[in-house]
Amino acid sequence: MFGLRPRLPVTEQERLWVDRGFERLDQKLGSSRMFNSRVVLPTDEFFPDVYDKRESGLKLLFRRVCGYMGVDSATVDLEVIPDSSEIIEALPAYQSSDEGPAGLHFGGTDSERPLIAVKQSALKDPLVVIAILAHELGHVILLGGGHLSRDEEDMEPMTDLVTVYLGMGIFTANASRRFLQFQDDRKQGWSASRLGYLSEVIYGYALARFAQLRGETQPTWIAHLSTNQKSYFKQSAAWLRTRTVPTQ
Repeated sequence: MFGLRPRLPVTEQERLWVDRGFERLDQKLGSSRMFNSRVVLPTDEFFPDVYDKRESGLKLLFRRVCGYMGVDSATVDLEVIPDSSEIIEALPAYQSSDEGPAGLHFGGTDSERPLIAVKQSALKDPLVVIAILAHELGHVILLGGGHLSRDEEDMEPMTDLVTVYLGMGIFTANASRRFLQFQDDRKQGWSASRLGYLSEVIYGYALARFAQLRGETQPTWIAHLSTNQKSYFKQSAAWLRTRTVPTQ
């Protein structure tokens, strides 16, 4: 109306990277894997176990996320590491811009299985733990499967994108900017922390493109996105509806 058209929140370069990223994942993993993936939600249907913020709770989440992403949990080792540890310096990290590495991945060899490690302090928030596990399992899928090399310039962003491709994007998108309430004897308020390599706005477009490729015109799962992510998703989805963007 009145000549106003939806504006795409990402740049053209970012849009093309996401679109080509989905094409690359189609070629490497097979498009049926995306179409057959369930969009995993932060609900009791998907995570019915009581979470106890300890290693036992982590293991329960790990097994479930492995199942949703098509990874055999028995083939991957899992550890909790202290916040200050030499292993943090040795392994490729799932980055937190405010607090340093939150999760780590070590690729397997002929004699050793791949290892995923989660920082002790991350265990306090199960939604963040799920995002970390999804990203690190993305490494297992892409690097361990020989689909990507660590030398590729966009290896880490592609690992974030594969979480969207395999239905775990609600968690990794929301964790890309997470606000937490704090309170002590003198003050209270909100703090922000960021996980991952893709920005909120790129996640918003990636989720909209994911929905479009799967033929989901009004996905109910967007109700579980954070306020910002939902806004970026809706802007992107509106733009996609007015443009002829090749589907796969």
